[in-house]
Amino acid sequence: MARAIHLRDRRAGTIAERVKPLGLGWPNIVSVGRVLLTPLLVWLILLETETASYIAAAVFVAGAFSDALDGYLARRHEMVTSTGIWLDPLSDKIFVAVPIVTMTAIGAFPWWAAVVIIVREVAVTVLRAWLGSRHTPMPASIVAKMKTASQLLAIALYLLPAGSALHELAFPVLLVAVTLTVYSGVDYFVRMRPAPQPGR
Repeated sequence: MARAIHLRDRRAGTIAERVKPLGLGWPNIVSVGRVLLTPLLVWLILLETETASYIAAAVFVAGAFSDALDGYLARRHEMVTSTGIWLDPLSDKIFVAVPIVTMTAIGAFPWWAAVVIIVREVAVTVLRAWLGSRHTPMPASIVAKMKTASQLLAIALYLLPAGSALHELAFPVLLVAVTLTVYSGVDYFVRMRPAPQPGR
């Protein structure tokens, strides 16, 4: 009996080590990997060649899919951690903001859209941090998830060479993304505002 319990504990420890390499866990490692892709994206964007543009778009799409992967791994192995709670959204924002700023700097992305997207992300990040200090959860809304998907699609399309057929779809998709960006940001602040005190 004791041997069976020992073997079970060893097997559980092996599984834990497999799903939590480096003490971080695969979901967090995927999130870190997404952040590490951003310097490569910057370099490819600044090359301003057709080949580099296609590679940048492919790298960005791979990074975007990794966001779904780390979420799956976290649910699959029940590895929701305090590190992952702030690391995952932070890596998402870095992965979105850096390509936008880089493309805006070389005139390949509308500056007004960049301002709207980045201001909204900073504002929501501050709100989430403030709520976190008060131990108040701030789950992602359906509109916010739609916003993220539209932003990722718009950025991927803008990363493509200007002469490609899909690049022509970039601006209409960006308009949708900006609209959802504004709406979801306002929605967060309205929903998470403090409840009025009785008698006031």
